[in-house]
Amino acid sequence: MANSKRQLFLKRRLRVRNKLRKVNAGRVRLSVHRSNKNISAQLIDDVRGRTLAAASSLEKDLGFVGKNNVQAASRVGAVLADRAKTAGVGECYFDRGGFLFHGGIKALADAARDGGLKF
Repeated sequence: MANSKRQLFLKRRLRVRNKLRKVNAGRVRLSVHRSNKNISAQLIDDVRGRTLAAASSLEKDLGFVGKNNVQAASRVGAVLADRAKTAGVGECYFDRGGFLFHGGIKALADAARDGGLKF
C-alpha cells in the first residue's frame, strides 16, 4: 500500500536531518518550519540544547501575520540573519526538515545568505 503524505514527510525529515548531522557535527543548525499560514526559523545549538536566535512570520512587527508566501519567507530570513549577527553566529547548516527546497524555503535560505549567514 502507498505511504501517506505525512509518512513520506516524516521519512524525508529523518533522512535529511541524519545526513546533515553526520556532516556538520558541532555547528549551529538553522531549522525551518512551514505551515499553511506561517513560516518560522531558528538557530539551534544542539550541543548545548539552546535556541540562539529565532524569527517567525507570526511577529507583528514584520507585518506578515497569517501569510506564508515568498515575501514573508524572505523577510523572516533577513531578520533571522540580523539576529544571528547579534548572537555571534556566522556559520550554520540549513535543516529544511521534510520540506522541499522550493518557494518559501528557498526564499528564506537566500535571504539569510544575503544577510551574512554562511551555509
